[in-house]
Formats: sequence, structure tokens, C-alpha cells
Amino acid sequence: MTTTLILHHYPASPFSEKIRLMLGFKGLAWKSVIVPSLMPKPEVQSLTGGYRKTPFLQIGADIYCDTALISTLLEHAQDEPPLYPPPLKGLARIFAQWADTTLFWTAMAYNLQPRGAAVLFANAPPGAAQAFAHDRGAMSAGMARLRPQDATVAYRSYLRRLGHMVREHDFLFGAEPCVADFAAYHPLWFTRACVPAMAGIFDATPAITEWMDRIAAIGHGYPEKLSGEDAITVAAAAEPLPLLGEAFQDEHGIALGTQVKVAAESFGTEPTQGELIAATRTRYTLRRQDERVGTVHVHFPRVGYVLKGC
Repeated sequence: MTTTLILHHYPASPFSEKIRLMLGFKGLAWKSVIVPSLMPKPEVQSLTGGYRKTPFLQIGADIYCDTALISTLLEHAQDEPPLYPPPLKGLARIFAQWADTTLFWTAMAYNLQPRGAAVLFANAPPGAAQAFAHDRGAMSAGMARLRPQDATVAYRSYLRRLGHMVREHDFLFGAEPCVADFAAYHPLWFTRACVPAMAGIFDATPAITEWMDRIAAIGHGYPEKLSGEDAITVAAAAEPLPLLGEAFQDEHGIALGTQVKVAAESFGTEPTQGELIAATRTRYTLRRQDERVGTVHVHFPRVGYVLKGC
């Protein structure tokens, strides 16, 4: 792939750290666009059409949402070293899905209890903590959330289990990292890097901190700064990439060419509307028009997202 990779992210975003490290693992060069952590996000909305979670990846006029899809894209961009080693492909994907959901929400319920939140917002402007709570509350409306006490118990248990996996070898499934390592790492990274007052939970599992040091040493590849306005310009000047010709897989009775909405199942359910131009085994693609960016293709994974007709 010769087209520039543009990652829209912000420094304290744990899912962004997952992708930044994957870019480092692949040794890739990429453009870094820092987006707001809270709404409003006008440039984000112009590119995605509604999707507002962080990060997303842009390649010209193609927008890739959700780190599960971005991970697959990076594997196709450069297959060595592999994120999905053939003997572990199924296991690594299932483990990563658990880490991105169960482990992540457990860790964040632990991280953002009052003591952690106080550290996170210690140097922020007045009202920042309340604005963050309101923003994330709107994104998680209807979700069941763990109480901090229950999250602490579960987080300790998960850390012990992960610790058992890295006692005998350097990474979760062997001598080299794979997608499972990056998925498990990023919520733990938030504990260690963003709310260090909460990092005492790692004291009982030194193998975990050693594993985290090995992951962190991978680095972030070769980023270069790019403004959000310049990313808009890139999209406006580009044509979406040709679709790969994968077979249409209809599970909804919705034909290609129909106006539809795609949204996450739970957290961040703001929908993106557009013309359904692909529904393959693994992804949905919508074609949409925007006055700032022209025609763009917005891509979502099928797992974790819902498709509805307008």
C-alpha cells in the first residue's frame, strides 16, 4: 500500500495507543492528526458522517472505523511482522475481542474511580472533569457499568491470568507479539501512563510490568504531524479506493444502493448514514457526500456494529 496512512487520535486515548503501537510494530510511517477528546468534532464529523469514537484511520477518501478493522487493514498494508500469525489467527482474534471489551471496561471502571479521575484531571481547566463525564455518559447511555469495587476485584483477577501467560515467554502467545498483546496492553497502559496513582494494582504481578515494558519499547513507528484541515484537504482531493470485489453477504434484506445507517452496538452509538455499497463477510462500506470532503467511503467491521435501513 503506497497511500499515506492518516491516524486521527489524541494522546490519552487508550485505543489510539493500541494502533500507534501496531504502526510501530509494522515499522510504518504515518500522519498524526490530533482530534478533540470531547464533542464538538466538526472535522471528524465531516470525514465519518457521525461516528465519533477515537481513533479512526484515513487513507485518502477512505475512512476506517474501529480498531478491529484498522488492525486488519494494517495487516493487509504490510504482512510482516504479522499481527495475526497463521497458527494463532483465530485464537488471537477472539482474545483481542475479549480484551477490547471485557478487559477494557473493567480496567476503565477501575481507572476512573474518584482517585484516578483526580489524577487524570489534576492539570485540566475548571469544569474539564464534569465535561468529560457528561460526554462519556452520553456515549455509554444504556450500558451496564461495573462499580469500582467490583472492577477492582475483576481487574486483579485478569492481571493474574495475563501474568501467568507471560511468565514463560516474552509475549502472550510466544516469543513475538501479536494482535492479542496490543489489545490487552492498551487499557493497562492507561492505568500506568494516564492515572499512575492507580498503578499499584500491578505490584502483585511483576511479570505484567515486564511484559508492558517490552510492548512499550516497540514504539510508534514514524509519525509526522498533520492538521485536521489538511486531512480534510487530502480527502477532498482524493477518490475512494476501488472496492475489492468481495461477495455481497446479505443478512438484513437490504440491497446494495440503499440508504442505511451503521452504528456501534453499545458505546458511541451515533450512526453514520450513507449508501450501502458493500456488505462483505467482514465489513460494511457506505458511500457518503459531504460539502467539505466530497465523496468518501466509510468502512465498519460487521462484528460489533448494527445495520439499519433509513
